[in-house]
Amino acid sequence: MRTVRRLAILLHVSTCVVFSIALAVAAWADEPNAIPSDVQEAIRSRVDSGRNVGIVVGVITAQGTCFYSCGTMTTGGDRAVDETTLFEIGSVGKPFTALLLADAVERGDLSLGDPIDADLPSSVVPPSSGDRSIRYQELATHTSGLPPIPENLDPADWNNPYADYTVDQLYEAISGYELESLGAYGYSNLGFGLLGHLLELRYGASYEGLVIERICDVLGMPDTRATLSDEQRSRTATGYREGEAFPIWANPTLAGAGCLLSTAKDLSVFVAANLGLVESPLFVAMQLMHEPHAYAYAYGGIPVGLAWHMRDTGGKRIIEHHGATGGCWSYAGFVIEDQIGVVVLSNTYADSDDLGIHVLDPTWPLGDSRSSSSLLLA
Repeated sequence: MRTVRRLAILLHVSTCVVFSIALAVAAWADEPNAIPSDVQEAIRSRVDSGRNVGIVVGVITAQGTCFYSCGTMTTGGDRAVDETTLFEIGSVGKPFTALLLADAVERGDLSLGDPIDADLPSSVVPPSSGDRSIRYQELATHTSGLPPIPENLDPADWNNPYADYTVDQLYEAISGYELESLGAYGYSNLGFGLLGHLLELRYGASYEGLVIERICDVLGMPDTRATLSDEQRSRTATGYREGEAFPIWANPTLAGAGCLLSTAKDLSVFVAANLGLVESPLFVAMQLMHEPHAYAYAYGGIPVGLAWHMRDTGGKRIIEHHGATGGCWSYAGFVIEDQIGVVVLSNTYADSDDLGIHVLDPTWPLGDSRSSSSLLLA
């Protein structure tokens, strides 16, 4: 990959918002800055050194949400990133997929223990282990036994690996697949992509349409989308890996695994809703997602909710997910007992989880990027 020289000095800004009414309508106010000074320093250092082009962090508490941003939307550019900048969020989109599932359960449309067979086309032989097939809960907890990525994934461009993957290829990949590890944790983009596709089939709507109607419009998140307007594109950061600009990943078939872009402002609303800091009809479904439904024994027995992974550290439980695409990195996490949450977005493929974890658990060292879930084209 070609390398591009980055500017050493980039812009940074700190702002705060408070949730003024239900459904998280934000109003600007002079609130104490909840972004720890060592996190701010680490962010500036990473941008100034060229490790990251831009980073935005949002910290959510009962008093409101504060943002700290540093860097630019493009290498060598002069337009600063901020809480309204759109980034690819990769697998941080998986909790959105799981929320669609949990909401379907709360609506009485299906149960977590329902097998997926009935929702598959008749032409597809359901994946199975002996006489048992996959249940919805297993797709949402990475215990389906499906591989991390489809075995027939063979993109024309590995810099945009899911762009030309078709529904027919998905059906080919899963039809008659022998599940050797059904019930055991194994991180699967294929499984979450299949989950999103099954919800599309059940409701006769696109994945993005379901996310907008049932989550974004409910919570007030206008900038969480897969399809962008011209105005939103003007606020979208270019992603970079090792100095090379990467395209926004298209993911038409496995959208449930991660196809969304969002802003720190929107994701902070999502985290605040998970914490119950804003009123939402989705809160009961979100609580279902927070329960441990499986355990990743190969990773030390980490509890796994619906999409969310749980990290026990510093005497507290962090509920979290990270994501990555070709050129972006994202993290969202929260501690229910402490009523605090955090989002981290960067337009650089560089592990930034530690920034978020340190906000939630100050004993977690900055620079320590031990991840609680595996990452493969996530």
